[in-house]
Amino acid sequence: MDASKKRIERVTSRIGDLPVAIPSGVEVEIDGRTLRVKGKLGELKMTLMDGVEIKVDGNTALVLNSRASKRFKANHGSMRAFLNNMIIGVSQGYTRTLLVEGVGYRAASKGSDVEIHVGYSNPVLFKVPEDIEVTVEHNTRVLVKGIDKCRVGQIAAEIHKIRPPEPYKGKGIRYEEERVRKKAGKSGA
Repeated sequence: MDASKKRIERVTSRIGDLPVAIPSGVEVEIDGRTLRVKGKLGELKMTLMDGVEIKVDGNTALVLNSRASKRFKANHGSMRAFLNNMIIGVSQGYTRTLLVEGVGYRAASKGSDVEIHVGYSNPVLFKVPEDIEVTVEHNTRVLVKGIDKCRVGQIAAEIHKIRPPEPYKGKGIRYEEERVRKKAGKSGA
């Protein structure tokens, strides 16, 4: 059998084919090429990717791919993931937790900003954007909350980058689920 006949071209993506459930209290609107999702926590907008259409039917949404190429197939799966993340964001929200570990290392809220003491000669003042909420619990636990998954992850990454955990004692700022593999120190002769 010829190799070209064996290969069957899929027009869609495995992820993109899955329907997205729309919970009660969430509205999904398509206005031209703009996708708008409203919920109890806020509203998110996004421009639809090339070759992708969204059909809303009751409490489910389907992402449809109109062209058969590798790039549009990737857009199909990505757009479905973005839509699902937007729906979860406006209905439940997203949270990333960071832990500040080390002797004398701590964080504190200063108005809408966060002041972080992590071993530098001066504390680091982190400016928090208006669309994100950052709270500090017990001086060592920083919670980053918001409705946009990408923005929450980006702000958490910027705080993490201030002092990533070092591999000998584990001091620094780490994600709650992050595991720091510790190295053995130098041994004396």
